[in-house]
Order: sequence, then C-alpha cells, then structure tokens
Amino acid sequence: MEIVVSNHNSKPLYEQIALQIKAAIMSGDLKAGEPIPSMRSLAKSLQISVLTVQKAYETLQADGFIETTAGKGCYVSVQNQDFYLEEQQKKIEEKFMEAIDIARVSGINLEKLIGLLTLLYQEDD
Repeated sequence: MEIVVSNHNSKPLYEQIALQIKAAIMSGDLKAGEPIPSMRSLAKSLQISVLTVQKAYETLQADGFIETTAGKGCYVSVQNQDFYLEEQQKKIEEKFMEAIDIARVSGINLEKLIGLLTLLYQEDD
C-alpha cells in the first residue's frame, strides 16, 4: 500500500492518510484482518510526525475501518465493505439533508443544487 501526502493539498495531512487507507479498504486492496503499517513506520516513510499518523488512525478507528490491538498493531476491521459503504452513505445523506434545507429556505431550486453538487464533486478530479 502506497500513501502519498502533500502540503499543497487543502486537506490536512492526517485526513489525506485516512482517506487513502479508507479507499484501499473500500476497493478491496486492504482486506479484513490485514495489518496496516505501524504509526512509526508510516510516519518515517512519509517524513511526518507520528502524531499526525496517530490522528489519522484514530479517525479510521472511530469510523470503524481499523481495529487496534495493544502490542500487536492496527488491522483492517473485520466488518464487511457493505457496512462501510452504508455508514458513509448515511453520513452523506445527513449532509445532503442539511444542504437541501438551506436550499429550500434560500429559494434555490433542485436544478441549481444538482449543478452545484456536480461542480463541487468534479472540482477535485
């Protein structure tokens, strides 16, 4: 697994790490029960602080993507990919509902809202 971070990215380094590991899990590149690099080794290879990697791993654990075993390291959670996808979809739905409520109050129609979503989604591609 190769992780690449950039100081020129608008996302914080820990978030870049977490997103790449999540993507590897979702795509099946990292399988359930498979170990992920230790915090120290990943920090050393990326030439960043161990605290940054620790924050990324804490985020991944809170989201249910990894499990940490004291003295043994971090592993991909045994929960299945459908669970991950469902959890992410619930988070997206919550954010969409907030955006829809704001749009309705502001008089922004569905077509404009979809156009804005499309523009923002394609911005990072």
